[in-house]
This record gives sequence, structure tokens and C-alpha cells, in this order.
Amino acid sequence: MKRILLLLIFSLILFSCARVGSPVGGDKDTIPPNVVGSNIDTARINVPVDIRELRIDFDEYITLKEINKNLIISPPIKIKKILPSGMANKYLVIKWDDTLQANTTYNFNFGNAIVDNNEGNALKYYNFAFSTGKKIDDLYISGEVNTLVPNKNAKADEKNLVVGLYQVKDTMNYRQKPYYITKVDPDGYFELNYLSPGKYRILAFDDTNSNSVFDAGKENVGFIQDEVNLDKSISGLKINLFPSKKTVRYTEMKEVPGGILMFFEGNPDQVKVTAKGNKPENYKVTHLPKSDSVYIWFDAKKENLGITQSENLKFAYDNGVKKDSASIFYRFNAKNEMTISNAKGNLLPPKQDFVFSSNYEVDKIQPEKWKLVSDSIQQEFTAKISEKNPFEIQLSSQFKEGKKYSLTVPKETVSSFFANNAKSYRFDFQVDKTENYGIFFVTLKNTPTHNFWVQMLNETGDVAYSRYGRETQLIFNSIKPGRYQLRILVDNNENGSWDTADFENNKFAEDVYIFEKKIDIRPLWEIRENWDLSPKKEEPKSIPESPANQLKPETPNANIPKIIKSK
Repeated sequence: MKRILLLLIFSLILFSCARVGSPVGGDKDTIPPNVVGSNIDTARINVPVDIRELRIDFDEYITLKEINKNLIISPPIKIKKILPSGMANKYLVIKWDDTLQANTTYNFNFGNAIVDNNEGNALKYYNFAFSTGKKIDDLYISGEVNTLVPNKNAKADEKNLVVGLYQVKDTMNYRQKPYYITKVDPDGYFELNYLSPGKYRILAFDDTNSNSVFDAGKENVGFIQDEVNLDKSISGLKINLFPSKKTVRYTEMKEVPGGILMFFEGNPDQVKVTAKGNKPENYKVTHLPKSDSVYIWFDAKKENLGITQSENLKFAYDNGVKKDSASIFYRFNAKNEMTISNAKGNLLPPKQDFVFSSNYEVDKIQPEKWKLVSDSIQQEFTAKISEKNPFEIQLSSQFKEGKKYSLTVPKETVSSFFANNAKSYRFDFQVDKTENYGIFFVTLKNTPTHNFWVQMLNETGDVAYSRYGRETQLIFNSIKPGRYQLRILVDNNENGSWDTADFENNKFAEDVYIFEKKIDIRPLWEIRENWDLSPKKEEPKSIPESPANQLKPETPNANIPKIIKSK
């Protein structure tokens, strides 16, 4: 009996021990950390300028998520150390060495960096502001940022849009961080809070490298052309972002099939290049206006350049901004003979030309020696070098749907300046059926007075179809099924190129119009749309009595580019 009693007692103890530490269930924690105190008094004014750290205490353990990307301090302070750096803690400490400015409001915007240690709940867009003066500045600027032309250098899931203010001074350095800066919400909304009165320049940009400084030519930019005299809060501001203009400059040279390729940033209108010395003796320089590439063509074999050893070739250039010279140790690559290829595949959309290309710029063709055959019957055709791309050849014929074709191009019938195709080529292709494609009709109203591009962008943002001119009724035939964005770029200065935003010279990008809905193209469908490009009128907003985080009426600015959408 004693043995049974002892066994029962032991079982109860074991059962009790087993329950200690077991999960009790319940709802998942979704509450972010709460601030319970700081080393700066609750009034947050008259803070000593020689303070060297900010400490914020929380009601639970926290960690910092991408703090260097999320934290923005206005005006900027050079940070020495941030804690916690690895392990979780119930406080956050930011240390610096700078002496703070007198009578200045500082704002620490943590974005979504502060999260609880257990569930990762973020204390979203937390701000901590204090003043070294008698009051905390309370002016604000809020509004919306839109990206009309995406930045191809930035990944879609890594947008880092910011808006900054620069104080207007006799000398202004835009290569420094803005005096005030804030991040843009995922939906495009922004707020710059705790601002002091004064004159500012407003700048928005896609801070792809997270250095809080606008990098011209690499990051999208939007700005207000006029200075803003901030004596009261502003809301409803709209800023459109566009690709930014690169400074025209030489970057590098490299050996390419047929010669040398020089690279220039900034899309120069014209580049003049001449050889320094007597090598090469005979050469040809080609450059398309607004292109970053300048080709220098020569016959390396004939002139014995770089055949047995590298040869130092020097060239002088004038890119319209700077005159200078550059050199390259050139070594001929025997594999780089002139070739032609069909890079666009062997299935030709209906009602289109067959296009093939060369690795050399094409100077002359002899299509009378070529042969186009279908069902063993020779076909009539015409061929020409593409006006837009001198590396491509366009071949036109009465192509019939479903038919297979074979094009034979004998050797030495496609020529560059100092070379030709060393062997014959045969291209086999088939014309696809109309039933696999759609048709898109668009009628435009209130179009620009200048030429413009009507573009259909695919789902990756690339231009799939484009037309240039002033037509108000356009038909796009043989469109691949898919979802497209319709866009118009205006050639305001009629130079044949859409010009990007030039912040340095305070010039906006040329006009852009975005159709408000996507175009769904389906096989055998004819899609028709009407697009009125006249500006849409916005209803006036009432003036609410509200704190800084609520919207007030829009502040008009005639210099702000407009997003024009269809009605």
C-alpha cells in the first residue's frame, strides 16, 4: 500500500513538473513597444547643446531592424554609435560627438526600425523631437511623391524615396545631406515635421544607395523650381520624380569587334574624336546623337595593330563640354570577325519586317545577291539598313501567315567600313498567325503641340511598342497578349530625344502623360480607348483646424509637373 501511495505522489509531482514552462496559448502579440521614458525631460526644450547622446526606454525588449537605412536625423548629426547593436535590450541609445546648434529643433525619425524582440512588431514611423531653444518648431510640409518614369537602376522592391529641404544660402552644396529630410511612405505620402521658418529648396529623390545625398544621373529626382518661403505649414504638395540628367563626361575605352568603343555619360549631342599620332592611319568615327557610345573603326590586320603585342593608341575628343584625350592598350582579338545573326527569334509577328543584326556597324549591303525562299519558290523583297540602329538590317516582303521562309545571305554581301561578313548565313523563320495577337486603337484629344512618343510598356516596365509624331488616332497591330501601361513622352524641344530632369540647372524633365488604367491585350481582341490629355480640375479642399499630421488645402505651384490622366 505504501508503495502504491508513493507511486501516486511521484506521478503527481512528475505531472506538475511537466506542466511548468508549457505554452499556455492565447492570441499572438501584435502590440509594438511603448516608450516609457528618455534622458531628455518631457518638455524637450532648452536641451544643452553639449549633450552627447539620446536614450529612449521601452516597456519590453527591442531590437533595431536596418537602423542605418531607417533612421533619419534632421538637421543631420554624425552618429558615433547606436545601441542595441546585436542583443535585445529595453533601451535605445544614440551617441554623437557633434555640438548641437543653438535654438534648433532636432527630429529623430526612426521609420520602422524599432521592433519588439519576440514578434517583430514595429513601432511605426516613430519620431523623437527636442529643441536646444525655448520652443519646438512646429511647421510642416506634407504631400505626395509620384514616380512617372521608373529608375531602371533601382529594384522595384528596394524603393527608398526621400524628400529633403535645403536652406537657401549664398552658397549651397547639394552634395551634402539636406538640412531636413524624411522618408516617403510606400503609398507615396510624406511629412516633414518640426520645421523652422525660412527659405528652402525642396528636393525629392530615390536614395538607392541610402546615403541621403542626391546622386545625379543615377537616381530619380523631383523638385520645386522656386524657393519656398516657409512661414506657415504647407500640405497637399505634389512632386513628380523623373530620371535625372547625367553630367557629360568620358568614362572609358575598350576593344570591340572592328575597333574601339569609347563611353561617355550624359548623352552628348555630338562627340568629335581624332587619333593622336599616326595610328591608326585610316579610321572611321561614328556616333548617334544623344548616344553614350562612340565607335572608332579601323582595319587592325591591315595596319598590324595589336596583332603580336598590345599597342598604346591615343585619341583626342571634344564632347561639347570638355576637350581632352584618352588612351588604350589595344590588343586585336582574332575571334572578333564580322558576323550577322537573328537575335529576335525565328517566329515573326504578322505584318512586320524580318530583322537581323551584325556585331559591326553596317555601312553597305548587297540584297540583290540574297535569296528569300518559301515552299521552294523565290520571293520578292526589299532590304535596308535601319535608320534608328545602324547595326540592324530590315527586310520587307509580302509575308504570309503560317508560312515558313528561308533567307540566304552570301559572304561579303554585308559590309562595314573595313570588313564584311566572312561567311554565308541562312536564316529560317516562320510568320506567326494573327489569331495569336491583339490590336489596340487609341484616340487622343487635346494633344501636345510638339511631337511625342506614344509608348506601350510591358509588365517589366520596358517599352514594347512605340510611335513618334503627332497622330491623334493610332493603331498598334500584332500586339503580344499581356498587360500594358500606356504612356506619352513629349519632345518639347523637338530634338528627337526625351530629356530627363536637370536639377543642377533647375530644368524639369520634358512632359509625361500616364494613362490611368492598364491595357489588357488578348488574342484576337480589338481594344479601343479614348484619352483626353487636358488637365483634370481638382476640387478645392476645406481648411481644417488640425495638427501637423493632417492635410490642409493644397498650396498651388505652377512649376510642379502634373500627372495627366484620362477621364
